[in-house]
Amino acid sequence: MQAFDQIQELWQKHEVEVKVSADEMLQQAKREVNGLRLKSALNILGMLASFLVIASVWIFYHFESWTTHLGISITMIAIGVYTLILYRDHRLISKSDYTLHPSEYLSNLKTYQLNRYRLYNSLYWFYTVALSLGIIFYFVEILSYFSTLQKVVAVSLTALWIIFCSTILRKAVIKREKERIALLIEKFERISGQISTPE
Repeated sequence: MQAFDQIQELWQKHEVEVKVSADEMLQQAKREVNGLRLKSALNILGMLASFLVIASVWIFYHFESWTTHLGISITMIAIGVYTLILYRDHRLISKSDYTLHPSEYLSNLKTYQLNRYRLYNSLYWFYTVALSLGIIFYFVEILSYFSTLQKVVAVSLTALWIIFCSTILRKAVIKREKERIALLIEKFERISGQISTPE
């Protein structure tokens, strides 16, 4: 029995070093970077589509109240600014070739990580407040055409949607993206380490 305990102790002390080549890590990182770029591009396209839909509603429908025009203006400005921020971040992760310059890309990725942190924290609340103000001004005229029950349903659903996006959905997105970017940064740090130190 004592021999078994010694073997088990020896086994636990034994560390197996798994070497993954820089090329293999670079291929894994390439897939993840492409996924990150695609997600970023889809976010931008979604924001642009929202902007165009709201602009077409504003152009093709006749609104009588100045509050509706103000509400749509605020909403479009908020979406436009947020889209520009998303585009700036997208360019940051797309401008350098990670296969040729992993250390430069690592630096850009760390900047991207900080930008995303600001986007999902302080900037997100400005965006939410601006959208809420835009919706409130928009609703001044639109809700006048609704019955009392329809007004309650419209306001309730809008408020619940904003609360859901600002709490549960936002936290889930932040957590998933934070883990994804941190893992990618770790891989690029390893790749840079393997490239700089000869095997």
